[in-house]
Amino acid sequence: MKRGPSGCDCPLFIDGQHLAGVGAPIPVLDKFSLQQVGQAQVADADQLRRAVGSAHAAYRRGAPSQAERGDILERAAAGVQRASAELIGLMQQEAGFPAVDAAAEVTRCMQTLRLSATEARRFAGAMIPLAGSLGHAGKLGFTIRVPLGVVLAVTPFNSPLNTVAHKIAPAFAAGNAVVLKPSSDTPMTAAKFAEILSEAGVPQGFLSVVYGGAEVVRQLLEQPQVRYVAFTGSTETGRAIQRAAGLRRTQMELGSIAFTILCADADLESALPKVVNAAFRKAGQVCTSIQILLVHRSLRAAVEGPLAQLTAAVPFGDPRDPRTVTGPVISEHAAVRIAQWIQSALDGGARRLVGGAREGSVVPPTLLTDVTDSMDVVSREVFGPVLNVLYFDTLAEAIARVNATPYGLAAGIFTRRIDCAFEAIRTLDVGSVYINETSSSRVDSMPYGGSKDSGFGREGPEYSIREMSEERMVTFSGFGP
Repeated sequence: MKRGPSGCDCPLFIDGQHLAGVGAPIPVLDKFSLQQVGQAQVADADQLRRAVGSAHAAYRRGAPSQAERGDILERAAAGVQRASAELIGLMQQEAGFPAVDAAAEVTRCMQTLRLSATEARRFAGAMIPLAGSLGHAGKLGFTIRVPLGVVLAVTPFNSPLNTVAHKIAPAFAAGNAVVLKPSSDTPMTAAKFAEILSEAGVPQGFLSVVYGGAEVVRQLLEQPQVRYVAFTGSTETGRAIQRAAGLRRTQMELGSIAFTILCADADLESALPKVVNAAFRKAGQVCTSIQILLVHRSLRAAVEGPLAQLTAAVPFGDPRDPRTVTGPVISEHAAVRIAQWIQSALDGGARRLVGGAREGSVVPPTLLTDVTDSMDVVSREVFGPVLNVLYFDTLAEAIARVNATPYGLAAGIFTRRIDCAFEAIRTLDVGSVYINETSSSRVDSMPYGGSKDSGFGREGPEYSIREMSEERMVTFSGFGP
């Protein structure tokens, strides 16, 4: 990235070249001070066509061998490690992450790249036993897996490094070329990551980076050479992208209202610290951040006091303060909305056990109870540091409460009873069920994705590399006795 009068300048990266945009650059703000620290160039229609066209041409030329793709991704992981201090600093600025969250992004990105390197090397089809079918003696059958072509990756602000890696690395591992459109709130991290990938050996044309909003995505989707769309973001935006994609394949990781259940026999000493971490890390701006904690009614006295104490002890504010756990949300506008939703809940009869006044883009970790389904903090995705506590009498009631939302990304349940665990596994309408963990317990090697309005398709290099490729059937005849 170049340094400009406003800090870091993110030029377009198309066909191996850095280019100035045509439209007015997008300012990038420090999310705590709200001062401009950079800007991102915006492409016009011709530049977007060039990005897709160069990606398609690169794909047609052919990707490096599987072994070489694995080596490139391994080198990229090493490059991320070398640049870790710079990447952490960028994420503290443009994402508002405390150091611990930014460092976790770096560590997980390296893991994602290394997992993708492994998948690149073992990318293969399977033997099909055609000779076992009557009348097909001597016939040989097998499949190969082939890349799709151009992958459009549209990524969010709340994981500006690792989610980008989850789109680019498996796509390249399969032999695809990628056009990346990162969040306009966090373009600097993506620009640095693209620089690392290029230096690691991703060939010219196999990665382009463009910036902008919905109009840029719309114009990219107009290009028929885009064969696959990998998107993480809101359900509303996902619906629009899916309509525009038509018959093209997509992976949609969308919105969520995430629940965690504390059964009557839950180990609270283990559960409550995990709940607080999952609710307030990244300022609650994770699709699986606990928004609603369902607690068995018999535990009310045992949970409310200790949970309030743990929440009140969470340091919040300046992400550069090494003590900070909960930093700012992504914008002052988002902070104002969250504060309004909290106040509306209080006006409607909710009790605030912990919390306080918004300051700029910082919303203090907030713990609410006596909330109702009519309140925005319960019925809509907050995407902020707000944890609502509700109570239930039976596990079936708790599961029905989770399933009543239109979303289904992930849920956690704390119990010592194996029958309760399996009841949750069988009946929760979510993509992931975590036993004695919270809803926010993802590991990068697992298949990760949702159901219902939380989307479809799976991230995780082993799984997404298959989605970003297709199976081709091959038969040989006339070689038998």
